[in-house]
Amino acid sequence: MNINLSQKKILVTGGAGFIGSNLCEELLRRNNTVVCLDNFSTGKRENLSEVINNSSFILIEGDIRNLEDCLKATKGADYVLHQAALGSVPRSIKDPVASNDVNINGFLNMLVASRDNDVKRFVYAASSSTYGDSEDLPKIEDKIGRPLSPYAVTKYVNELYADVFSKTYGLETIGLRYFNVFGRKQDPKGAYAAVIPKFVAQLMNLDSPVINGDGSYSRDFTYIDNVIQANLLSIVADKKAVNTVYNVAYGDRNTLNDLMNYLKDILLEYNPKIKNVDVVYGSKRQGDIPHSHASIAKAKKLLKYNPEFSLQKGLNEAVKWYWSNL
Repeated sequence: MNINLSQKKILVTGGAGFIGSNLCEELLRRNNTVVCLDNFSTGKRENLSEVINNSSFILIEGDIRNLEDCLKATKGADYVLHQAALGSVPRSIKDPVASNDVNINGFLNMLVASRDNDVKRFVYAASSSTYGDSEDLPKIEDKIGRPLSPYAVTKYVNELYADVFSKTYGLETIGLRYFNVFGRKQDPKGAYAAVIPKFVAQLMNLDSPVINGDGSYSRDFTYIDNVIQANLLSIVADKKAVNTVYNVAYGDRNTLNDLMNYLKDILLEYNPKIKNVDVVYGSKRQGDIPHSHASIAKAKKLLKYNPEFSLQKGLNEAVKWYWSNL
């Protein structure tokens, strides 16, 4: 990535999480000072093992639901990459209050702290879940439907709050609607594990993966390095690109059945026995969007976004990492 970004102080909220920790590493490689704010409710300390002893890395163990923690973390920061959130549609259906508290109240705290501490630009993780029941394909930023889960509601409210803070207080904001991000450091364990690491771990253990539904649902799976690129480009983008939202994806879609076939083919190189692992089909998951496919034309035009990793290229990298680390 040919992006000129160095000698800045950048706050990454949720910096011990999957996406956040990868962002911390890349920003430090580019000679920036990185502040990580995390309460370790879902983030993991081992995700910071590569950066924790770096003199340019500052860890603040705090909670975005606490305004004082947000003010402390944003002090002196040039930019904020806000990744902290309670993810997962099923988790939000089970506990909508917690999702609201973190994703909306915490988000508002971060906006206030960024405003009060004169942060130059606030880049935040939005979500493809915002498209809700819209059946349009590909998904275009200004055409959304009604939310299908409490999680989707919270992420849409984030966009509304960011827009209001841009117009009312002059805070530059950019929202990145992530589409099914996967890659190194994504946790395969737990009830709310993302589908790709979960499938990889199950296949590696010769356990039958469970696909919700008949496998025909499709997703625009997005490798972590594409997401890192979008975040860095959002920091350096000129002012005509701010105060809006962008799809961050590869711009393609694959069914869950396609995904499973790709994974099995890749993993056969590691263990031929995986060929004989059967796939189990379960019930559809409440709140799931049937099909997800992003138009990335807006991000290409205004951010100069150019994703380098297709699903298959990203899967090869991800599987390599999981095989070495699980």
